[in-house]
Amino acid sequence: MTVRVLLADDHEIVRTGLRTILDADAGIEVVAEAADGRRAVELARAHRPDVCLLDVRMPVLDGIAATRALAGPDVADPFAVVVITTFDLDEHVHAALAAGARGFLLKDAGPALLAQAVRAAADGDALIDPAVTVRLLAHFARTAPRPARPSEALTEREEAVLRLVAAGRTNAEIGAELHLSLSTVKTHLGAVLAKTGTRNRVEVARWAYESGLS
Repeated sequence: MTVRVLLADDHEIVRTGLRTILDADAGIEVVAEAADGRRAVELARAHRPDVCLLDVRMPVLDGIAATRALAGPDVADPFAVVVITTFDLDEHVHAALAAGARGFLLKDAGPALLAQAVRAAADGDALIDPAVTVRLLAHFARTAPRPARPSEALTEREEAVLRLVAAGRTNAEIGAELHLSLSTVKTHLGAVLAKTGTRNRVEVARWAYESGLS
């Protein structure tokens, strides 16, 4: 099945580069482009792409607000959003996660990781560039309080899954490394989320980092 993608970035040269990379993959098709967040939301609702690839900083409506409009908690049928950014210790990345973003990439992540992130988002998974994870955690760990203890002790397998999530691995990669089915990985991850009181993969990674488990 072809993954249909919407690109949104205010720099035409960046959009051209991203389109070139994605169009080179036979299983991915760019169906729309936008130069600002408001237009991205309009085109997403018109074209219903499988994945929306949004820059964080855009005019009219920034990437965070666009993400919230497309994938926020109040959206009945949320889109899969991947945020792509230069990062540079940009706290907006964390805000985009809270707004519903499913993945994060740096703009220099490379063609293979870009295509992998798009496919992961389309499959309902999430991929976070390991460089984004490391820098995000390092930024917030400087002022963050020690995390709460888990409501229940993590099992050995849950802790193994937790460490791999903190390393930026996808569910498929975790399954391959631990020799587990995808459904089993998702079950363990769900247990980790519940026990640590976290809502998503980056919060899990942050909890692991602050707990000394990453």
